[in-house]
Amino acid sequence: MLTRRAFLAGAAAGGTALGAGGLLVGCTSENAPDVAPPNAPESFRGLRNGTLQTGILAAGSAYGLLASFRTVAAERSELGDTMRAVSEQIEVLSTGQHPEPLDAGLPPSDNGVLDDASARLASATLSVGASLFDDRFGLADRRPVELVDMTRLANDRLDPARTHGDMLLVLQASHPDVCVHALRRIMRETRGTLVLHWLLDTFTRPDEQPLGGQTKTRNLLGFKDGTANPDAAQDDLMDEVVWVRAGDGEPDWATGGTYQAVRIIRMFVEHWDRTTLREQEAIIGRHRGSGAPLGSDAETDIPNHVEDATGEAIPLDAHIRLANPRDGSPALMLRRGFSYARGVDGSGQLDQGLAFVSYQRRLDTFLQTQQRLAGEPLEEYIVPEGGGFFFTLPGPGADGWLGQSLLEG
Repeated sequence: MLTRRAFLAGAAAGGTALGAGGLLVGCTSENAPDVAPPNAPESFRGLRNGTLQTGILAAGSAYGLLASFRTVAAERSELGDTMRAVSEQIEVLSTGQHPEPLDAGLPPSDNGVLDDASARLASATLSVGASLFDDRFGLADRRPVELVDMTRLANDRLDPARTHGDMLLVLQASHPDVCVHALRRIMRETRGTLVLHWLLDTFTRPDEQPLGGQTKTRNLLGFKDGTANPDAAQDDLMDEVVWVRAGDGEPDWATGGTYQAVRIIRMFVEHWDRTTLREQEAIIGRHRGSGAPLGSDAETDIPNHVEDATGEAIPLDAHIRLANPRDGSPALMLRRGFSYARGVDGSGQLDQGLAFVSYQRRLDTFLQTQQRLAGEPLEEYIVPEGGGFFFTLPGPGADGWLGQSLLEG
Protein backbone atom coordinates (compact mmCIF):
# COMPACT_ATOMS: atom_id res chain seq x y z
CA MET A 1 0.00 0.00 0.00
CA LEU A 2 1.21 3.48 -0.83
CA THR A 3 1.89 6.15 1.74
CA ARG A 4 -0.81 8.55 2.76
CA ARG A 5 1.48 11.52 2.29
CA ALA A 6 0.31 12.45 -1.16
CA PHE A 7 0.59 16.15 -0.58
CA LEU A 8 4.28 15.72 -0.06
CA ALA A 9 4.70 14.38 -3.56
CA GLY A 10 5.29 17.86 -4.75
CA ALA A 11 8.63 17.94 -3.04
CA ALA A 12 9.84 15.47 -5.61
CA ALA A 13 10.61 18.28 -7.99
CA GLY A 14 13.49 19.47 -5.87
CA GLY A 15 12.99 18.57 -2.25
CA THR A 16 10.65 21.43 -1.47
CA ALA A 17 9.19 21.23 1.99
CA LEU A 18 5.65 19.85 2.00
CA GLY A 19 5.24 19.82 -1.71
CA ALA A 20 3.20 22.98 -2.22
CA GLY A 21 3.72 25.01 -5.35
CA GLY A 22 4.62 28.35 -3.82
CA LEU A 23 1.00 29.13 -3.01
CA LEU A 24 0.47 28.73 0.69
CA VAL A 25 -0.01 30.60 3.88
CA GLY A 26 -1.22 34.13 4.32
CA CYS A 27 -3.45 36.82 2.92
CA THR A 28 -2.94 40.05 1.07
CA SER A 29 -3.93 43.61 1.76
CA GLU A 30 -7.62 44.37 1.69
CA ASN A 31 -6.86 46.80 -1.12
CA ALA A 32 -5.10 44.26 -3.32
CA PRO A 33 -6.50 44.41 -6.86
CA ASP A 34 -8.24 41.39 -8.37
CA VAL A 35 -5.65 40.80 -11.03
CA ALA A 36 -4.19 37.65 -12.48
CA PRO A 37 -0.94 36.34 -10.97
CA PRO A 38 2.34 37.22 -12.71
CA ASN A 39 2.54 34.31 -15.13
CA ALA A 40 -1.17 33.88 -15.83
CA PRO A 41 -2.34 34.39 -19.41
CA GLU A 42 -4.63 37.37 -19.89
CA SER A 43 -7.37 35.38 -21.61
CA PHE A 44 -9.34 32.25 -20.75
CA ARG A 45 -8.47 31.14 -24.29
CA GLY A 46 -4.99 32.62 -24.41
CA LEU A 47 -2.70 29.60 -23.97
CA ARG A 48 -1.49 28.07 -27.23
CA ASN A 49 -4.62 29.02 -29.14
CA GLY A 50 -6.81 27.68 -26.39
CA THR A 51 -5.50 24.10 -26.50
CA LEU A 52 -4.40 24.17 -22.83
CA GLN A 53 -6.26 25.34 -19.72
CA THR A 54 -4.63 28.55 -18.57
CA GLY A 55 -5.35 28.09 -14.85
CA ILE A 56 -2.92 25.19 -14.52
CA LEU A 57 0.10 27.45 -14.97
CA ALA A 58 -1.24 30.37 -12.95
CA ALA A 59 1.11 31.08 -10.06
CA GLY A 60 -1.62 31.52 -7.48
CA SER A 61 -3.73 34.10 -5.70
CA ALA A 62 -4.46 34.96 -2.09
CA TYR A 63 -7.77 33.09 -1.96
CA GLY A 64 -9.41 30.19 -3.68
CA LEU A 65 -11.77 27.29 -3.43
CA LEU A 66 -12.02 23.71 -4.57
CA ALA A 67 -15.53 22.56 -5.46
CA SER A 68 -16.31 18.94 -6.30
CA PHE A 69 -19.57 18.11 -8.06
CA ARG A 70 -21.67 15.09 -8.91
CA THR A 71 -23.64 15.32 -12.12
CA VAL A 72 -27.27 14.26 -12.41
CA ALA A 73 -27.46 14.94 -16.14
CA ALA A 74 -29.71 12.40 -17.84
CA GLU A 75 -27.70 11.94 -21.02
CA ARG A 76 -24.52 12.99 -22.78
CA SER A 77 -26.10 15.95 -24.55
CA GLU A 78 -27.28 17.35 -21.22
CA LEU A 79 -23.80 16.83 -19.80
CA GLY A 80 -22.47 18.78 -22.76
CA ASP A 81 -24.87 21.62 -22.05
CA THR A 82 -23.60 21.64 -18.47
CA MET A 83 -19.93 21.83 -19.45
CA ARG A 84 -20.70 24.52 -21.98
CA ALA A 85 -22.46 26.56 -19.30
CA VAL A 86 -19.52 26.18 -16.91
CA SER A 87 -17.11 27.28 -19.65
CA GLU A 88 -19.21 30.31 -20.53
CA GLN A 89 -19.36 31.38 -16.90
CA ILE A 90 -15.61 30.93 -16.43
CA GLU A 91 -14.93 33.10 -19.47
CA VAL A 92 -17.25 35.86 -18.28
CA LEU A 93 -15.99 35.72 -14.69
CA SER A 94 -12.35 35.73 -15.83
CA THR A 95 -12.79 38.91 -17.86
CA GLY A 96 -14.73 40.92 -15.29
CA GLN A 97 -17.85 41.18 -17.42
CA HIS A 98 -21.17 41.37 -15.59
CA PRO A 99 -24.67 41.36 -17.06
CA GLU A 100 -26.94 44.37 -17.16
CA PRO A 101 -29.71 44.47 -14.52
CA LEU A 102 -32.90 42.71 -15.54
CA ASP A 103 -36.56 43.27 -14.78
CA ALA A 104 -37.04 43.54 -11.02
CA GLY A 105 -39.91 41.11 -11.35
CA LEU A 106 -37.49 38.35 -12.37
CA PRO A 107 -34.69 36.62 -10.44
CA PRO A 108 -31.48 38.58 -11.16
CA SER A 109 -28.94 36.89 -13.39
CA ASP A 110 -26.15 38.00 -11.04
CA ASN A 111 -26.08 37.57 -7.26
CA GLY A 112 -24.86 41.12 -6.63
CA VAL A 113 -22.03 40.09 -4.30
CA LEU A 114 -19.51 42.27 -6.17
CA ASP A 115 -19.85 46.03 -6.52
CA ASP A 116 -16.75 46.39 -8.68
CA ALA A 117 -17.60 45.39 -12.24
CA SER A 118 -13.89 44.92 -12.98
CA ALA A 119 -13.37 42.30 -10.25
CA ARG A 120 -12.56 38.97 -11.84
CA LEU A 121 -11.27 35.51 -11.25
CA ALA A 122 -7.50 35.17 -11.47
CA SER A 123 -7.83 31.59 -12.69
CA ALA A 124 -10.24 28.68 -12.98
CA THR A 125 -9.58 25.04 -13.81
CA LEU A 126 -12.08 22.28 -14.65
CA SER A 127 -11.27 18.59 -14.29
CA VAL A 128 -13.22 15.33 -14.46
CA GLY A 129 -13.09 12.29 -12.19
CA ALA A 130 -13.04 8.58 -13.00
CA SER A 131 -16.72 8.27 -12.09
CA LEU A 132 -17.70 10.34 -15.14
CA PHE A 133 -16.54 7.43 -17.30
CA ASP A 134 -19.01 4.90 -15.92
CA ASP A 135 -22.00 3.68 -17.96
CA ARG A 136 -24.14 6.84 -17.68
CA PHE A 137 -22.85 8.72 -20.71
CA GLY A 138 -21.15 6.12 -22.89
CA LEU A 139 -17.68 7.45 -22.11
CA ALA A 140 -16.04 4.28 -20.79
CA ASP A 141 -13.88 3.84 -23.88
CA ARG A 142 -12.67 7.44 -23.59
CA ARG A 143 -11.35 7.25 -20.05
CA PRO A 144 -7.74 8.40 -19.67
CA VAL A 145 -5.58 5.32 -19.28
CA GLU A 146 -4.33 5.96 -15.72
CA LEU A 147 -7.43 7.68 -14.32
CA VAL A 148 -8.93 5.77 -11.38
CA ASP A 149 -10.70 6.65 -8.17
CA MET A 150 -8.16 7.61 -5.53
CA THR A 151 -7.50 4.47 -3.55
CA ARG A 152 -6.65 4.55 0.12
CA LEU A 153 -2.95 5.16 0.58
CA ALA A 154 -1.10 4.09 3.71
CA ASN A 155 -2.55 5.58 6.90
CA ASP A 156 -5.15 7.63 5.08
CA ARG A 157 -8.28 8.62 6.95
CA LEU A 158 -10.42 9.47 3.96
CA ASP A 159 -13.85 10.95 4.53
CA PRO A 160 -16.19 9.86 1.70
CA ALA A 161 -17.99 13.19 2.03
CA ARG A 162 -14.75 14.98 1.02
CA THR A 163 -13.45 12.54 -1.58
CA HIS A 164 -13.81 12.03 -5.36
CA GLY A 165 -16.37 13.65 -7.65
CA ASP A 166 -17.48 13.69 -11.29
CA MET A 167 -16.00 17.16 -11.76
CA LEU A 168 -13.65 19.41 -9.84
CA LEU A 169 -13.53 23.18 -10.16
CA VAL A 170 -10.54 25.12 -8.79
CA LEU A 171 -11.07 28.89 -8.54
CA GLN A 172 -8.56 31.57 -7.48
CA ALA A 173 -8.87 35.30 -6.87
CA SER A 174 -7.36 38.08 -4.77
CA HIS A 175 -10.45 38.32 -2.55
CA PRO A 176 -12.72 35.57 -1.19
CA ASP A 177 -15.92 37.27 -2.32
CA VAL A 178 -14.81 36.94 -5.95
CA CYS A 179 -14.59 33.17 -5.54
CA VAL A 180 -17.94 33.02 -3.74
CA HIS A 181 -19.55 35.16 -6.43
CA ALA A 182 -18.17 32.90 -9.16
CA LEU A 183 -19.22 29.66 -7.51
CA ARG A 184 -22.76 30.88 -7.01
CA ARG A 185 -22.97 32.06 -10.61
CA ILE A 186 -21.80 28.68 -11.90
CA MET A 187 -24.13 26.75 -9.58
CA ARG A 188 -27.08 28.89 -10.67
CA GLU A 189 -26.44 28.13 -14.33
CA THR A 190 -26.04 24.37 -13.71
CA ARG A 191 -28.58 23.87 -10.93
CA GLY A 192 -30.46 21.10 -12.75
CA THR A 193 -27.44 18.95 -13.56
CA LEU A 194 -24.67 19.57 -11.00
CA VAL A 195 -24.88 18.83 -7.26
CA LEU A 196 -22.13 20.10 -4.96
CA HIS A 197 -20.34 17.14 -3.36
CA TRP A 198 -17.63 18.84 -1.28
CA LEU A 199 -16.20 22.32 -0.96
CA LEU A 200 -13.01 23.72 0.55
CA ASP A 201 -12.16 27.41 0.96
CA THR A 202 -8.43 28.14 0.80
CA PHE A 203 -5.89 30.93 1.24
CA THR A 204 -2.26 31.48 0.41
CA ARG A 205 0.47 34.12 0.18
CA PRO A 206 1.71 33.98 -3.40
CA ASP A 207 5.16 35.19 -4.34
CA GLU A 208 4.90 38.71 -5.72
CA GLN A 209 7.99 38.20 -7.85
CA PRO A 210 8.57 34.46 -8.35
CA LEU A 211 12.22 33.46 -8.63
CA GLY A 212 13.48 30.13 -9.83
CA GLY A 213 14.30 27.67 -7.07
CA GLN A 214 13.13 29.82 -4.17
CA THR A 215 10.03 31.24 -2.53
CA LYS A 216 8.87 33.50 0.28
CA THR A 217 5.75 31.43 0.80
CA ARG A 218 5.41 29.32 3.94
CA ASN A 219 2.97 26.58 4.81
CA LEU A 220 1.14 26.11 8.11
CA LEU A 221 4.07 24.12 9.49
CA GLY A 222 6.20 27.24 9.09
CA PHE A 223 8.52 25.97 6.35
CA LYS A 224 9.09 27.47 2.93
CA ASP A 225 6.80 25.86 0.42
CA GLY A 226 7.46 25.90 -3.29
CA THR A 227 11.24 25.68 -3.47
CA ALA A 228 12.36 24.14 -6.77
CA ASN A 229 8.89 23.81 -8.24
CA PRO A 230 9.29 23.39 -12.02
CA ASP A 231 9.27 26.72 -13.84
CA ALA A 232 5.83 27.07 -15.42
CA ALA A 233 7.18 29.69 -17.82
CA GLN A 234 9.39 27.12 -19.58
CA ASP A 235 7.20 25.64 -22.31
CA ASP A 236 9.56 22.77 -23.09
CA LEU A 237 9.68 21.75 -19.45
CA MET A 238 5.90 21.90 -19.11
CA ASP A 239 5.57 19.77 -22.25
CA GLU A 240 7.77 17.17 -20.60
CA VAL A 241 6.29 17.31 -17.11
CA VAL A 242 2.63 18.35 -17.38
CA TRP A 243 0.86 18.09 -20.72
CA VAL A 244 -0.37 14.83 -22.21
CA ARG A 245 0.98 14.62 -25.75
CA ALA A 246 0.10 12.72 -28.89
CA GLY A 247 1.83 9.35 -28.74
CA ASP A 248 1.45 8.98 -24.97
CA GLY A 249 -1.06 6.17 -25.42
CA GLU A 250 -3.98 8.28 -24.21
CA PRO A 251 -7.27 8.84 -26.08
CA ASP A 252 -6.90 11.45 -28.81
CA TRP A 253 -9.18 13.91 -27.03
CA ALA A 254 -6.89 13.95 -23.95
CA THR A 255 -3.98 15.65 -25.73
CA GLY A 256 -3.38 18.95 -23.96
CA GLY A 257 -4.89 17.74 -20.71
CA THR A 258 -3.09 16.53 -17.59
CA TYR A 259 -3.55 14.26 -14.59
CA GLN A 260 -4.49 16.08 -11.41
CA ALA A 261 -3.91 14.68 -7.91
CA VAL A 262 -5.75 16.42 -5.07
CA ARG A 263 -5.10 15.68 -1.42
CA ILE A 264 -6.79 17.44 1.51
CA ILE A 265 -4.18 17.11 4.25
CA ARG A 266 -4.97 17.74 7.91
CA MET A 267 -1.96 19.04 9.86
CA PHE A 268 -1.74 18.43 13.59
CA VAL A 269 -0.36 21.89 14.16
CA GLU A 270 -0.55 21.86 17.97
CA HIS A 271 1.63 18.75 18.05
CA TRP A 272 4.05 20.29 15.54
CA ASP A 273 4.29 23.51 17.55
CA ARG A 274 5.53 21.51 20.55
CA THR A 275 8.30 19.83 18.54
CA THR A 276 11.87 21.15 18.76
CA LEU A 277 13.19 23.13 15.83
CA ARG A 278 16.04 20.65 15.42
CA GLU A 279 13.59 17.78 15.01
CA GLN A 280 11.36 19.76 12.66
CA GLU A 281 14.30 20.53 10.39
CA ALA A 282 15.49 16.92 10.49
CA ILE A 283 12.03 15.71 9.50
CA ILE A 284 11.83 18.07 6.53
CA GLY A 285 15.53 18.12 5.58
CA ARG A 286 15.75 21.92 5.31
CA HIS A 287 16.52 24.86 7.55
CA ARG A 288 13.27 26.52 8.52
CA GLY A 289 14.58 30.08 8.28
CA SER A 290 16.47 30.09 5.00
CA GLY A 291 14.88 27.12 3.29
CA ALA A 292 18.35 25.76 2.49
CA PRO A 293 18.96 22.01 2.59
CA LEU A 294 20.53 20.96 5.88
CA GLY A 295 24.27 21.50 5.66
CA SER A 296 23.88 24.21 3.00
CA ASP A 297 23.54 27.98 3.10
CA ALA A 298 21.19 28.89 0.26
CA GLU A 299 17.65 27.85 -0.57
CA THR A 300 18.71 27.26 -4.17
CA ASP A 301 21.48 24.81 -3.21
CA ILE A 302 20.85 21.30 -4.54
CA PRO A 303 21.22 18.49 -1.99
CA ASN A 304 24.08 16.11 -2.77
CA HIS A 305 22.85 12.76 -1.52
CA VAL A 306 25.85 10.94 -2.99
CA GLU A 307 28.38 12.84 -0.89
CA ASP A 308 26.03 12.59 2.11
CA ALA A 309 25.45 8.86 1.68
CA THR A 310 25.24 8.18 5.43
CA GLY A 311 22.79 10.98 6.15
CA GLU A 312 25.15 13.03 8.30
CA ALA A 313 23.77 16.31 6.90
CA ILE A 314 20.31 15.31 5.68
CA PRO A 315 18.84 12.29 7.52
CA LEU A 316 18.14 9.29 5.32
CA ASP A 317 14.45 9.46 6.22
CA ALA A 318 14.08 13.24 5.75
CA HIS A 319 11.20 14.26 3.56
CA ILE A 320 13.23 15.94 0.82
CA ARG A 321 15.51 12.93 0.56
CA LEU A 322 12.71 10.39 0.24
CA ALA A 323 10.65 12.56 -2.08
CA ASN A 324 13.54 13.10 -4.49
CA PRO A 325 16.43 10.67 -3.98
CA ARG A 326 18.11 12.15 -7.07
CA ASP A 327 18.79 8.70 -8.43
CA GLY A 328 16.94 9.06 -11.71
CA SER A 329 13.52 8.16 -10.32
CA PRO A 330 10.59 10.04 -11.93
CA ALA A 331 10.05 13.06 -9.73
CA LEU A 332 8.92 16.19 -11.53
CA MET A 333 5.34 17.42 -11.27
CA LEU A 334 3.84 20.90 -11.16
CA ARG A 335 2.65 21.51 -7.61
CA ARG A 336 0.03 23.93 -6.36
CA GLY A 337 -0.66 24.18 -2.64
CA PHE A 338 -3.38 25.99 -0.73
CA SER A 339 -3.79 26.35 3.03
CA TYR A 340 -7.10 25.97 4.79
CA ALA A 341 -8.49 26.61 8.29
CA ARG A 342 -11.87 25.10 9.17
CA GLY A 343 -12.22 26.14 12.80
CA VAL A 344 -11.98 23.43 15.47
CA ASP A 345 -12.88 19.77 15.58
CA GLY A 346 -14.97 18.00 18.20
CA SER A 347 -12.01 17.63 20.54
CA GLY A 348 -11.10 21.32 20.44
CA GLN A 349 -8.14 20.88 18.08
CA LEU A 350 -7.50 23.28 15.21
CA ASP A 351 -8.67 21.89 11.88
CA GLN A 352 -5.98 23.29 9.60
CA GLY A 353 -3.93 21.96 6.77
CA LEU A 354 -3.04 21.90 3.12
CA ALA A 355 -4.99 21.32 -0.06
CA PHE A 356 -2.30 19.87 -2.28
CA VAL A 357 -2.86 19.86 -6.04
CA SER A 358 -0.35 18.49 -8.52
CA TYR A 359 -0.40 18.26 -12.29
CA GLN A 360 1.59 15.59 -14.08
CA ARG A 361 1.72 14.00 -17.51
CA ARG A 362 1.44 10.57 -15.91
CA LEU A 363 -0.35 9.83 -12.66
CA ASP A 364 2.22 7.13 -12.00
CA THR A 365 4.83 9.83 -11.36
CA PHE A 366 2.77 10.97 -8.39
CA LEU A 367 2.17 7.43 -7.12
CA GLN A 368 5.84 6.45 -7.28
CA THR A 369 6.68 9.42 -5.09
CA GLN A 370 4.17 8.21 -2.50
CA GLN A 371 5.82 4.82 -2.39
CA ARG A 372 9.15 6.43 -1.60
CA LEU A 373 7.58 8.48 1.21
CA ALA A 374 6.01 5.50 2.97
CA GLY A 375 6.80 5.53 6.67
CA GLU A 376 8.52 8.92 6.77
CA PRO A 377 8.64 10.66 10.19
CA LEU A 378 6.38 13.46 8.98
CA GLU A 379 3.45 11.02 9.01
CA GLU A 380 3.17 11.60 12.75
CA TYR A 381 2.03 15.18 12.11
CA ILE A 382 -0.32 14.92 9.12
CA VAL A 383 -3.17 12.81 7.76
CA PRO A 384 -4.95 12.98 4.38
CA GLU A 385 -8.71 13.24 4.80
CA GLY A 386 -10.01 13.79 1.26
CA GLY A 387 -9.38 14.78 -2.33
CA GLY A 388 -9.24 12.59 -5.41
CA PHE A 389 -7.63 11.84 -8.75
CA PHE A 390 -8.92 13.80 -11.73
CA PHE A 391 -8.05 14.56 -15.34
CA THR A 392 -7.84 18.25 -16.17
CA LEU A 393 -9.48 18.79 -19.53
CA PRO A 394 -7.72 20.24 -22.57
CA GLY A 395 -8.42 23.89 -23.31
CA PRO A 396 -11.64 25.09 -24.97
CA GLY A 397 -10.07 26.00 -28.29
CA ALA A 398 -10.58 29.27 -30.09
CA ASP A 399 -14.38 29.15 -29.93
CA GLY A 400 -15.31 25.94 -28.12
CA TRP A 401 -15.94 24.88 -24.52
CA LEU A 402 -14.23 22.76 -21.90
CA GLY A 403 -15.04 19.08 -22.38
CA GLN A 404 -16.09 19.44 -26.01
CA SER A 405 -13.29 17.21 -27.30
CA LEU A 406 -14.27 14.53 -24.77
CA LEU A 407 -18.00 14.56 -25.50
CA GLU A 408 -18.02 15.30 -29.22
CA GLY A 409 -14.62 14.16 -30.44
